[in-house]
Amino acid sequence: MSEVPGTATLPRIELADPWPADPAAAVAVEAAQRRLLDLRSSGPRRIRTVAGFDAAYDSGSELVAGAVVVLEADSLRVVAEATATGRASFPYIPGLLAFRELPPLASAWNALVLERPPDLLVCDGHGLAHPRRFGLACHLGTLTGLATVGVAKTAFVGSWSGPGPRRGDWAPIEDGGEVVGRALRTQDGVNEVFVSVGHGIDLDTATRHVLALAPDYRLPETTRAADRASRLALRAALAGG
Repeated sequence: MSEVPGTATLPRIELADPWPADPAAAVAVEAAQRRLLDLRSSGPRRIRTVAGFDAAYDSGSELVAGAVVVLEADSLRVVAEATATGRASFPYIPGLLAFRELPPLASAWNALVLERPPDLLVCDGHGLAHPRRFGLACHLGTLTGLATVGVAKTAFVGSWSGPGPRRGDWAPIEDGGEVVGRALRTQDGVNEVFVSVGHGIDLDTATRHVLALAPDYRLPETTRAADRASRLALRAALAGG
C-alpha cells in the first residue's frame, strides 16, 4: 500500500468543543449541523477516489478505534489509510451512536495525507434513514462538505417490501410518509444492505456507486477495508494496554 504523494488538502473535521456528554447536548449539535445539510446536489457522477469509514469497539475497556481508508474507485486498490483510537466519550444510546464514533473517525480523517479530497465518502451507518434524519453519514458530510452516503448492515427506521433476489434489485425504505433510503441487493441471493443519503448526493447516484463498490461481496469494498483497519487498530491498542 502506498499513499498518494502531496500535501494534505483535506477539509479538516472540527468537532464541537466541548464534545456533547449527554443526549440533550448531542441533539442540539445535530440540529445545528442539520442546517448545513445539502439534499439538492446530485453528487459526483464519476468518482476517482472514495473513502470508507468504520469503527470498532471493545466493550470492556470502552476503547473505540476509527479508520478511514481511501481506495481508487476503478481498481478498488487502497491508496491511503489512517486510524485513531481513544476511550468512548459518549454513552451507548441508539440514534446517537455517531457521538461515540465521530471523535476517532475525525482524528483518523485529519491524519490522512492526500493530494486531493476523495470524491465520495462511504460510512458504515445511516444518513437520512435515522429518527431525526441525521445519522453518521450526515455528520461526516456536513463536517467535511463532501458527498457522503451511508451503507448499513441492518435497518434502523422505516419499512420496505423486497427487494428482488438479483444483484442491483432495490426497494424504497419509507418512514413517516417519506422515502429515506433503499434496501439494495448487492449480490444474488445475499441479504440486502441499507443505503441512505448523507450529504451532497442523490439516492440514485448513491445507489449506483454503492453497487459498483461491491463487485464481489455484500458490503462495499470501502466498508470491508475500513472494518479491517479499525479492528487491527483496536487489537493493537488493547495489546499495548
